[in-house]
Amino acid sequence: MLVLLAGIFVVHIATVIMLFVSTIANVWMVGSYDTARISRGLWLLCNSNSTCEKLTVSPDEASLKAVQAFMILSIIFSVIALVMFIVQLFTLEKGKRFYITGAIMLVCWLCILIGVSIYTARFTGSIPATTNSHHGYCFILAWICFCFSFIISILYLVLRKK
Repeated sequence: MLVLLAGIFVVHIATVIMLFVSTIANVWMVGSYDTARISRGLWLLCNSNSTCEKLTVSPDEASLKAVQAFMILSIIFSVIALVMFIVQLFTLEKGKRFYITGAIMLVCWLCILIGVSIYTARFTGSIPATTNSHHGYCFILAWICFCFSFIISILYLVLRKK
């Protein structure tokens, strides 16, 4: 049981780190323009000359603000769930379940789902004046975090402290 709890804890920490990286880094979409590489994230539009400019959001594209908000919420809920797991690990009686931690991780999972789905629907292939645009590693990390947070939340909900 101790090995299972340690494994869940390690995967949870890895999920938090990957959520931070995917939200902060600016490689959600990558494209090329002539010989320059252009990457777009949630916050900046960067080119291969290491110059970045802030993404401008018109009132019509409030969906970018929604993606930013849901990714930040997912980080917050994941960190709260990690703290709650540690608190419940030492305070719950034997045989109790980690319901609160699992519920918080399900909310984190839902925030990731909404944020990445909005980005997929609205911004896929949307780097202007580029060819060969494709998803970057941050987008892929966000989907990996989606899977991990769901698995972790289900494990928390069915896990008994023995």
